[in-house]
Order: sequence, then C-alpha cells, then structure tokens
Amino acid sequence: MKSIIKLIIVALFVNFLTSCGHNPLDIDTSKVKLDPVIFKRLDKDVFLLTQENSSQKMLEYQKKYTTFYTRYVSSIVNNGGKIDSLYSQTLLRFINNNDIKTAYNDLIKIYSDNDVELLGDDMTEVAKRFRAFFPKRKTPKQYVTFMSGFQYNVVYVDSTLGIGLDMYLGSKNIFYNMMELPKFRTRTMNKEHVLSDAVRGWMITEFDNADPVNNLLYHMIFYGKIFYVCDALLPNVQDSIKMGYTTAQMQYLDKYEKNVWGFFAKDNKLYDNDMKLVSEFTSDGPFTRAISKECPPRVAMWLGRQIVKSYMEHNENVTLEDLMNEKDAQKILSKSKYKP
Repeated sequence: MKSIIKLIIVALFVNFLTSCGHNPLDIDTSKVKLDPVIFKRLDKDVFLLTQENSSQKMLEYQKKYTTFYTRYVSSIVNNGGKIDSLYSQTLLRFINNNDIKTAYNDLIKIYSDNDVELLGDDMTEVAKRFRAFFPKRKTPKQYVTFMSGFQYNVVYVDSTLGIGLDMYLGSKNIFYNMMELPKFRTRTMNKEHVLSDAVRGWMITEFDNADPVNNLLYHMIFYGKIFYVCDALLPNVQDSIKMGYTTAQMQYLDKYEKNVWGFFAKDNKLYDNDMKLVSEFTSDGPFTRAISKECPPRVAMWLGRQIVKSYMEHNENVTLEDLMNEKDAQKILSKSKYKP
C-alpha cells in the first residue's frame, strides 16, 4: 500500500513539474477555421506572355492578382517606373532577357508545382497559428510566388505575401556568383530558408517599427519580439534557420551568452542613439567585428530574442498581442529579469 502511495506522490510531483514548464507557444490549431493557403504562381504566369497575347493576358493577370500585379509591374519589374500604355512592353522585355530566362529555367527545376503546394501547406499552419495567437488581426488575402529579377526576397503589400523565388535558387547558383554576392548572404538563399524568411518579412510589416526610439535597446527589443513571434509561428523550424545562422554560430552564442550580454550592458551601450552603432549590431555581415570574428552578425537581434523569451517566461499573463503592443523596451528589459 505504501509503495502505491509513493507512486501516486511521484506521479503528482512529475505532473506538477510538467505543468510548471508549460510552453505558452504550444497550442492546438485543429479547431482554427481557415482556408488552405494556395500560392498563385505569378513567376510562371508572366512567362506565358507573348507579343500577340499580352493585352489579353494583362487583363487576366490584373483580375487574378488584383493590385499586387500593378505593384509587381511598376515597382519590381520596372523599378518604380510609371505604368503607362507601354507597360506590357516592359514586362515582355523582362521575360525575354537572356539572364532572366536562364534564371527562370533554374527556378522551375527547383520549385515544381508540388514544391509550391507543400510550401502552401506549411504556410497554412503558420496562418492558423497566427489566427490563434492574434485573433483580431487579419492574415494575407493572397499568397504569390514571383520572379523579382534578383531584387526582392519577400514583399508584403496590399494584403499579399509575395516570395521572390529567384532569390532562393541555392547558394552556388551561377547568377549569385556573377553578382559577387558574399557567402554570408548566399548561404541562406535556398529552399530551406524560404518559409522562415517569408514569415519574418510578414511579421516585420505586420508590426510596424515606425517612429522608433532611436537607441540600441529599442531596436534590440523590437527585433527580439519579431523573432519570438516567428518562434510561435514556426515551432518545428530550427533556431539556426529562423535566425539565419550556422550551427557553429548558434553554439558560439549558447556558450558566450553571458559575455555577449556583458558587452552590451556595460558603458550604457544599450542606450546609445548613434544609428551607426545600432546598424553595426543589427545589420547582416560575416560576423560582429566589435565583439569577435566568431560572433554572428545581427547579434543584438538574437540577444533581444533572449530577453523577450525571458520576459514572457516571467510574465505568464502577457499574451503575444500584449507583447507586440508594448512599445516600452525598458519595461520589457526590466520585467524580463534577464540574467544569463
């Protein structure tokens, strides 16, 4: 009898520990009602254009893609030029460019219709999780893949989430070499990073960073919140993918987190409003020169994510919506009780 009582006590104790460690980002989306995400393939549609059918096709695409199509022609293909009666010629010149045609051939080999359909399945789960965490906010009305002419990875405009697939052709793609893009950038220009980049781009636009307090702490916390929301929406994606880091870079930060925090905490660096300094710790690059050649770039964003995670762990009543609406970076830092 005593052994049974002991087993019950142990079971209760284990259950207590498990409940205390409940992950607020672990949710059930099975009851969230949302239409499946289907990506429209503007990248393929534009290559169906010819001199003879352009007038008809333009009207079809305007109806199919709505205002995003106008944005695509004027701001992406035409680099901000005006749309006039000759804008169909602009698009025809674009798709008949030899480099663009070659890049498109690479694109359709890498991204079959089935690949894009699977991307839609993954994004459906993201949209469901977004709806669960942010019930008052709207998800995109349409999802589009397009050919950007090596200009844009992700755009979110006119309630359309668009992905420039020519920016994800693989790190060794010949065009990236021709453009002499640095390795730290091309390393993430592949299929593996499409979903996380798209979600991050959407979140940065969704939670506007307008009129920020121009000190390092504000930017650190803003991007920390963005990456924390990405954690919520992409629970099965590796941290290294979401952060755009290598495994070695993640290991460095895990090992030296206390040292990195100490670097920023001393000499009031957190409150420095020199935008050159802010950019140094939030911009991409091979490493963070001011700390170490082994220290990853954008380290302030990673540190912000750590602070936000601690804030949410120590303030269980704060929802994700509350977090994103909180503009007081100092309050988040103070209440995070962050101490690596």
